[in-house]
Amino acid sequence: MTRILHVLDHSLPLHSGYTFRTRAILKAQESHGIEVRGITGQRHNLEAAVTGPCEEADGLIFQRTPGTPAGPPPLREMAEIEALTAAIMKLADEWRPDIIHAHSPALCGAAAERAARALGVPFVYEIRAFWEDAAVGNLSGTEGSLKYRLTRALETRVARSADALFTICRGLKDDLAARGISPDRINVMPNGVDLALFGDPPPRDEALAQKLGIAPDAPVIGYIGSFYAYEGVDDLIAAMPLLRQSHPEARLLLVGAGPMDAAWRAAAAALPEPEAVIFTGRVAHTEVERYYSLVDVLAYPRKSQRLTDLVTPLKPLEAMAQRRLVAASGVGGHRELISDGDTGTLFAPDDPAACAAALARLLSAREDWDAMKDRAITHVRSRHDWAENARNYLSVYHLLLARGHKGRAPRDAAATG
Repeated sequence: MTRILHVLDHSLPLHSGYTFRTRAILKAQESHGIEVRGITGQRHNLEAAVTGPCEEADGLIFQRTPGTPAGPPPLREMAEIEALTAAIMKLADEWRPDIIHAHSPALCGAAAERAARALGVPFVYEIRAFWEDAAVGNLSGTEGSLKYRLTRALETRVARSADALFTICRGLKDDLAARGISPDRINVMPNGVDLALFGDPPPRDEALAQKLGIAPDAPVIGYIGSFYAYEGVDDLIAAMPLLRQSHPEARLLLVGAGPMDAAWRAAAAALPEPEAVIFTGRVAHTEVERYYSLVDVLAYPRKSQRLTDLVTPLKPLEAMAQRRLVAASGVGGHRELISDGDTGTLFAPDDPAACAAALARLLSAREDWDAMKDRAITHVRSRHDWAENARNYLSVYHLLLARGHKGRAPRDAAATG
């Protein structure tokens, strides 16, 4: 059985779009007869209570790199790469992976490359976002700064060195091609949905609606996700007074938490009718479907910037799989996922009035809802089902293994030596 070691920034039991994509990939690969394991870098330890060198979560095994990042940049990042490389090498002595598959950020890729070259096994690198742009999006970095340029340079170097390269969308592929990497080398593995989890939406949870103060006939706009500045929920909040001019009972349900929590709560409190916006706080992943059941339209008003133009999000696909209408700003990442007027509704980014107008049109066209929901879920099932999409990894893995790599002892020989 082929063994794939996935090198990760963080993993379950932490909950994020990153960890849910990882879970879906590993579960899908297992279903195709591949033996998988994950290993996380030191940054995982900043957010999670690590209980030991190895942890099982949702039936998956994750190895932990000991320690936490320390020291001034860039010495801190160099030390992180060294620690993760050492952890991979130690695990490889015992587990003997056939391929090392690293996932961005580039710190994971750099460590995985070093270990793969030392072990003589193929190195696969998968870019989910450019983390220098993510830092700008969440207000922890500045475009064009020294750190931004260094991170970008490391990402490009790691991508060039990979034996096989994946991105999650065309926007990232095109950007890498502009850096001189041949488009023929870049595989696209789009975000997907585990339809075993999201393919059977529950009925409206009336008890939860009553608890939240949502009337049975009130139109509900929802946002379910992380509270980062680039998500643009401040524009969605600002759109509510305009929307309520034509739909006075409309409510906005915000499910999640993050750095912008206090600012967005303050913006809602300043509205003429602050009761129109409901904050739930962070919700356990096992409970999220209950909140989906209350929402008529899932809104994703991402702001226009490099991060959102290049990267496709996961949440709109999950909403489609839950048979919920999707309205989103027309940034590049959304345009890859949503066909305006067909599988969802797009509106101009950074424009509360455009957002309100699009939502009003959608709420006024209930007779079209079922057909749009049908088209959206068909789109997810045909193009974004992890059970099917994960097969595309297998052809790349098989090609790499067929080429052969020197410097690695056969697993059986290592076991008997």
